[in-house]
Amino acid sequence: MTNPIVDPLVEGVDTDAASKLVRLEASGEGVAVVTINRPDKKNAFDAALIRALSETFETLQGAEHVRVVFVRGAGGTFSAGADLAWMRDAIDYSESDNRDDAMAMAQMLKNLWDVPALTVALVEGGAFGGGAGLVAACDMAIAKADAKFAFSEVKLGIVAATISPYVVAAVGPRTARGLFATGRVFDAAHAEKIGLVTEVVADEAALEAAMEQLIDGMLACGPVAVAESKRIVDRVTHERIDRGVMEETARTIARVRVSEEGQEGVRAFLEKREPRWAE
Repeated sequence: MTNPIVDPLVEGVDTDAASKLVRLEASGEGVAVVTINRPDKKNAFDAALIRALSETFETLQGAEHVRVVFVRGAGGTFSAGADLAWMRDAIDYSESDNRDDAMAMAQMLKNLWDVPALTVALVEGGAFGGGAGLVAACDMAIAKADAKFAFSEVKLGIVAATISPYVVAAVGPRTARGLFATGRVFDAAHAEKIGLVTEVVADEAALEAAMEQLIDGMLACGPVAVAESKRIVDRVTHERIDRGVMEETARTIARVRVSEEGQEGVRAFLEKREPRWAE
């Protein structure tokens, strides 16, 4: 299912939520592809694109039958970061205007982070600044070997602030400090080494093959269990393993075990058949 088509029968997916700046395509089997669609600007962010992405990710939060979401850029580039014209306009913004502008970016990233389905960045060309932050906000990332990355904000005398929670979660604080402080460009192999990228592939064909393989794997997983798995990681990250965490994790698994999906999954395993969601 390399090129998913828009299907109005996919419950919970409002493809009208996407604008010409963002294409949202969904298949009947529950695969959604979000494409940043400013290829003439190397998919750079401006206020309109950030708003369109934010609305698209918010739509996907309520898409119960979407099992995996891929995020990619049109025209062979993931995202060049901030649009030059947008940056030029922002020179005259007040601190309050800049705060509102940054909050829109922060909300867009949080909307992506809160999508219950697995989210996967497909990185081609460059992912710079906020574009690299978008990669970090996805659960996984697959990159072509020739992709380049940078958190280049310091080169402009500014800070990679709104993307920082997601980058630190992906690569750890020490690595993030070095990347943010130097603004250096690095390749896909290094991105994989530090945890920003999950897998590196040779070319476009290999990227599509990796996408297909991941789709096959995700369709075998219980969608509620995937969402709960993402939530529990957020809940226990950086928490001391004490009685409270122990009780929280016990409550979570108990609740999922008695749920309709949990009961179906265990029964299917014991009866040596496919669960309903994988049929």
